[in-house]
Amino acid sequence: MTKTESTKRKVLSFLAIAPVVEVAVKRAGVARATYYRWRKSDSVFAQAADEAIEQSCHLVNDLAESQLISEIKAKNMTAIMFWLKHRHAGYRNKLELSGKVETESNKLSPEQEEVVKRALENAGLLPLESTNET
Repeated sequence: MTKTESTKRKVLSFLAIAPVVEVAVKRAGVARATYYRWRKSDSVFAQAADEAIEQSCHLVNDLAESQLISEIKAKNMTAIMFWLKHRHAGYRNKLELSGKVETESNKLSPEQEEVVKRALENAGLLPLESTNET
């Protein structure tokens, strides 16, 4: 295994722990620009990096949810309200609209009819109208 491949693996392992590119590249000892150059030139690495970031995002989400549940158990009203607003339909923010919608007739103006007619003629869907101007 080359040094570059080894370093790429390190970056991927750090990304799998925390979804922050800056932290992963610092820990692996490479520049951020190098990481993005690898992503651009190596589609396998780019896909592996995306998967590692997604995996670590799930870990962070799990941690955040467990902390939120702990705060709910501790009767933290902010945490309780947050949970209800985002997880219970009855507590979500609502916007109610009422009114009357009026529409105009679907009839085209004479100018619009002429534009449509010319477009259909130009597309070959209508025979060209001969004009008898003298």
